[in-house]
Amino acid sequence: MTHLFTMFFNKSVLSLVLIMTISVLAVDARPATFLQDFRITWSDSHIRQLDGGRAVQLILDQNSGCGFASKSQYLFGRVSMKIKLIPGDSAGTVTAFYMNSDTDQVRDELDFEFLGNRSGQPYSVQTNVYAHGKGDREQRVNLWFDPAADYHTYSILWNHHHVVFSVDDVPIRVYKNNEAKGVPFPKFQPMGVYSTLWEADDWATRGGLEKIDWRKAPFYAYYKDFDIEGCPAPGPASCASNPSNWWEGSSYQQLDPVAARRYRWVRMNHMVYDYCTDKSRYPVTPPECLAGI
Repeated sequence: MTHLFTMFFNKSVLSLVLIMTISVLAVDARPATFLQDFRITWSDSHIRQLDGGRAVQLILDQNSGCGFASKSQYLFGRVSMKIKLIPGDSAGTVTAFYMNSDTDQVRDELDFEFLGNRSGQPYSVQTNVYAHGKGDREQRVNLWFDPAADYHTYSILWNHHHVVFSVDDVPIRVYKNNEAKGVPFPKFQPMGVYSTLWEADDWATRGGLEKIDWRKAPFYAYYKDFDIEGCPAPGPASCASNPSNWWEGSSYQQLDPVAARRYRWVRMNHMVYDYCTDKSRYPVTPPECLAGI
């Protein structure tokens, strides 16, 4: 009888441990729901939660755009979201997904800006990097698929070695740490994660030539699978400098051969603007543009 009781007790304890472990994993599981990591910052009447908070709809009309932000800031890591952009005639609209230090004078920022288009034209995504208050590093890529037909994953990897902007795991931009060449790199200020949907028809589509058609409003963009992995701030000071963080690992310090080949393919076939080659703005090529990947 004692032996049977011991077996039963051990099995019960094991079952309880398994249940508790599964529960912990479920709590920490990624992707997160919207309200786990984010708060609405602008026009809560224009953001709707869908699917129990696992997705959101952003709305732009003549009354307002909208926006949301992460509850925490992060110093290094990776953020990603799946986004389905405005279909049809979206000229003059900008859907943005970015990181920002929220500092006025010495701003750090990493931008995805999806620039609306007239029907039938390719969707462009503009990336920009601000480091120590210096920006004006715009690059534009025409997406090679219809980003309004389905969700696609957009991510920013940020470590001590580089910043990598990716679309469906295809790198479209790499900004290397070239501090040795006197080029600023964002590494001191934590950044929050933001998204906005707004009207910018003075510049967004063909340099402002194409204006927004409010007869097509309201405009909708959709987000889901919110995933933030990084060192939260405030938090342990040792986190950001910890070389054992997965995003600091050797396989994330530079593009692997497959990723590098995809990156070159994007640059050769889909890049439509690069500040590095704009001699009217930069008669002398900026030093970070000479570093390759």
